[in-house]
Amino acid sequence: MFTTTHRRVGAALLGLALATATAGSASAQKHYDTGASDSEIKIGNIVPYSGPASAYGVVGKAMGAVFKKVNDEGGINGRKINFISYDDAYSPPKAVEQARKLIESDEVLLLFGTLGTASNSAIQKYLNAKKVPQLFVATGATKWNEPKSFPWTMGWLPSYQSESHIYAKYLNKEKPAGKIAVLYQNDDMGKDYLKGLKDGFGNAASRIVAEESYEVSEPTIESHIVRMKSSNPDVVVFFTTPKFGAQAIKKLGEMDWKPMTIISNVSASTASVMRPAGVDNAQGVISASYAKDVGDPQWADDPGIGAFKQLLAKYLPEANPVDSSALTGYNMAQTMVEVLKRCGDDLTRVNVMKQAAGLKAFAQDGLLPGVTLTTAADDFQPIEQLQLMQFKGERWQLFGDVMNGELAGQ
Repeated sequence: MFTTTHRRVGAALLGLALATATAGSASAQKHYDTGASDSEIKIGNIVPYSGPASAYGVVGKAMGAVFKKVNDEGGINGRKINFISYDDAYSPPKAVEQARKLIESDEVLLLFGTLGTASNSAIQKYLNAKKVPQLFVATGATKWNEPKSFPWTMGWLPSYQSESHIYAKYLNKEKPAGKIAVLYQNDDMGKDYLKGLKDGFGNAASRIVAEESYEVSEPTIESHIVRMKSSNPDVVVFFTTPKFGAQAIKKLGEMDWKPMTIISNVSASTASVMRPAGVDNAQGVISASYAKDVGDPQWADDPGIGAFKQLLAKYLPEANPVDSSALTGYNMAQTMVEVLKRCGDDLTRVNVMKQAAGLKAFAQDGLLPGVTLTTAADDFQPIEQLQLMQFKGERWQLFGDVMNGELAGQ
């Protein structure tokens, strides 16, 4: 009797030990940093919901809509996304304040999709010192692709310089002797665009006969447009944010001045730039894109655009589907979701960056055919390709082939 009882107790203890070991093994397979747990992933974001670049506010709202949908469908590997998005009014000092709040008070796992070159520049060193991912920043500055110096910062958009290289290639072909005037925002964004254009022209950079810079605090840039005309250019190029892009195109119309006009992708929104400028004034304007245009009939039956429209209808009905900024937020959030899925149960900041740096020709349904995301440990520039487009009628129309923005010899 004693022996039988002893054996039963021994078996029970053995079973308990095995169960404990198994649970410990399962638990050991899960790795978390601050901001992640069995039930939640905290993501921080900073977007200008107010101020001179408030047109970009829809980017953050569209990101939030994607995460709401993901949560309604069960989350990522069973974890719900807690998306905390703050307004910095496009002010770098405010961005610093909000970044500190997200990391030190909200204790997020990472910052994602923070918008604006100046704002991201202001917080880059702080985030890298804290070893917090500054992931898929919503700005195309070249500086986000410096993994050796800033291993915790990664871009998402095609670089401004790559985009400008494509404009230079086009102008070298279509207007080889044309004089060019440039209006650019006086910050890292505008200067990056301008450098790319000059590099694209190489020894012929003297073709740029006028360079007008403006401050985001200026209420209007009309006087700059008037001065640009005095240089009698054949081509005008606007490296602006949406508010000023709309003002510039509208002023051209008011002046009945019709040079060849190029506007940066970041200001190519039909809803927030072209329509406010007046579609009559916008006819013939050229830009470049890497994403599908909801207003383009060729995507009317496209499953990807259909999914985007359904998302807005349910989670963000106040957004205008043809606003390219909304699609940008949607596309960026899709990339973030993919990276988090790949992290599995290893939700550490190191693994987040590792997975983000392991994308190989990753295709998304909101991007143009031929445009994919590829990253590596030494390449933090996911998107390299764009396609030229021209505004005709009520919408943008693509033309030419998808182009890579690299210059020969790079």
